[in-house]
Amino acid sequence: MENRENQEEKDSHVSWYVFIGCMFIGMGIGAVLNHGGEGTMIGMGVGFLASAVYKGEKNK
Repeated sequence: MENRENQEEKDSHVSWYVFIGCMFIGMGIGAVLNHGGEGTMIGMGVGFLASAVYKGEKNK
């Protein structure tokens, strides 16, 4: 049982890193295009979707 909890915790960390990575990429692109706020929001949206896809694939 403990091994499964450890795996779930690792998966949670990976999905968090996916979200944060997408957010920073969006911020960077937004900064280059002089639209930092919009880039951040788009990056967060993509990050949430990518995180959900990752979690869904891991639960198959």
